[in-house]
Amino acid sequence: MRSSMKRRKALEGYLFASPWIAGFLLFTAGPMIASLALSFCKYDILTTLKWIGLENYRQLFSAQLFWTALYNTVYWVVFGVPLRLAMALLLALLMNRKLRGTPLFRTIFYVPSVVSGVALAMLWVWLFEPSVGLINTFLRMLGIANPPLWLGSEQWSKPALIIMSLWGVGGTMVIFLAGLQDIPEQLYEAAEIDGAGAWHKFRAITIPLLTPSIFFNLIMGIINSFQVFTQAYVMTRGGPLYSTYFYVLYIYDEGFQYMHMGYASALAWILLLIILTLTLIQFYFSRRWVVYERI
Repeated sequence: MRSSMKRRKALEGYLFASPWIAGFLLFTAGPMIASLALSFCKYDILTTLKWIGLENYRQLFSAQLFWTALYNTVYWVVFGVPLRLAMALLLALLMNRKLRGTPLFRTIFYVPSVVSGVALAMLWVWLFEPSVGLINTFLRMLGIANPPLWLGSEQWSKPALIIMSLWGVGGTMVIFLAGLQDIPEQLYEAAEIDGAGAWHKFRAITIPLLTPSIFFNLIMGIINSFQVFTQAYVMTRGGPLYSTYFYVLYIYDEGFQYMHMGYASALAWILLLIILTLTLIQFYFSRRWVVYERI
């Protein structure tokens, strides 16, 4: 009887989970397996599939545009992720203070992170406009006669997009805020009794106990940054001179502009391996600096 009941409960569990399982197999696992197979083929949708082995991978490693797109993406990750984490942590520290109106400011800082990426991109295109944009107008008021061309400059286009990305740190801020509110107040009180100042409390209590939140945001920040697409596609289309031609934009062009589906699939799997490798490295080194204990 017990065995029959267990089988019945298992069947009921699979029945309730079946919509998700079907969706996962049809829309996630299936396309992933198909893309892996396509990465070893020459396929442009209009012609017959042709097996070419590792030719797509040999071709992409010898393509200059591949290295340009990878460099631009790594630049975005190396400089953008730390800045966004620092900005989100600063906002979280400010929003963690028990002051009147703090809930309103939390909402204000969070809202941009849920606004459409295309809408934000169009807004920032106007802000970065060299002649009448709000940013350069403000810089001229400060006495800077020749402000940067921003999106029209090969040197300033990537920094401009990184500056724009700071606008959407609200989601990261909320995670940091949750981590800050999970730190026991007794630890700060004990530190004050021992004569610790604000900086010592921040360095010895806040940062160590916030490392799980920092680690999570770091992982998600790197994963999301390697998949940057909307900003470059809407604002610069990869220019000027391929200075904002990011990796996913390269995949999009090869797959949907030139119909090189096999080559684009190979690019996608290389991106997966890069992200997976970096994530595993971070998990390995996290044992040395992430503190999970709670006192």
